[in-house]
Amino acid sequence: MFRTKIQVRYCETDRMGVVHHSRYFPWFEVGRTEFFKSSGMSYDQVEQQGVLLPLVDCYCKFMQGAVYGDDVWVEVTLAELGVAKCKFSYRVIRTSDETLLATGTTTHGFTSPEFKPLNLKKAYPEIYRLLDGLRGETV
Repeated sequence: MFRTKIQVRYCETDRMGVVHHSRYFPWFEVGRTEFFKSSGMSYDQVEQQGVLLPLVDCYCKFMQGAVYGDDVWVEVTLAELGVAKCKFSYRVIRTSDETLLATGTTTHGFTSPEFKPLNLKKAYPEIYRLLDGLRGETV
């Protein structure tokens, strides 16, 4: 599990004063990007080697709302790794009281820059090994 901190900005809130549901997916992306960076290989480096990770599925369950000024942890875990796709799990937690605000998942395929499916383990074994080493681990 990896965690990164995000401060809720006013523009992320809705008329009710809570973070709009659409903002959680960009937070997941921030967490996932930082997760990759902390592993020693950025998303950009993976893409430069010819591997894209397009989103194929996403889900978020909301328990409680964050509000302007809250600091939240976005926890990221590489929950599943296959040869053709991977799945990340997320938890969004208010830092001040450790309240679980939301959970979610995103599933990503491995493709070439032309969006042709890849067998990551066969085509890019070094990237597969790196990800395999991060599966469910604390970075």
